Amino acid sequence: MRDDELLTVGEVMARLRLGRSKVYDLIRTRRLPSVTIGRCRRIPASALGDFIEGQMERAA
Repeated sequence: MRDDELLTVGEVMARLRLGRSKVYDLIRTRRLPSVTIGRCRRIPASALGDFIEGQMERAA
């Protein structure tokens, strides 16, 4: 993942193996930062990496 890459909700769904509703729930609760461009929602790859790291730390 490149730090400047913006991912679609579908790409995040595939990487996390989660459903659309769960990904939007993570965005809505601000656990997964995102940006809106027009009517499209994008998640910075670095934010996804930070989210995964945080989950790993919680699990340890």
